[in-house]
Amino acid sequence: MRLRFIGTTSENGNCPTLYEDLDTGDIVVQGYTVTDPADIAQLRDVLDSESFVRVPRELLTRFTHRDEEQTACPT
Repeated sequence: MRLRFIGTTSENGNCPTLYEDLDTGDIVVQGYTVTDPADIAQLRDVLDSESFVRVPRELLTRFTHRDEEQTACPT
């Protein structure tokens, strides 16, 4: 996997952050792990190999458009 930093809304290098897998075009999300069993119980079709992270909506909406020339800067 070769990752390209897309952007973050965090400060001082803290989570959350988005990356693009340059080989597949998939998005990799770095965020705070969801661990509460009651929260996880609400998720659907969970595979053993899956995990869940929490990210602010602003992070996803700020970097929605795929743009190779985009400058991704922390706020």
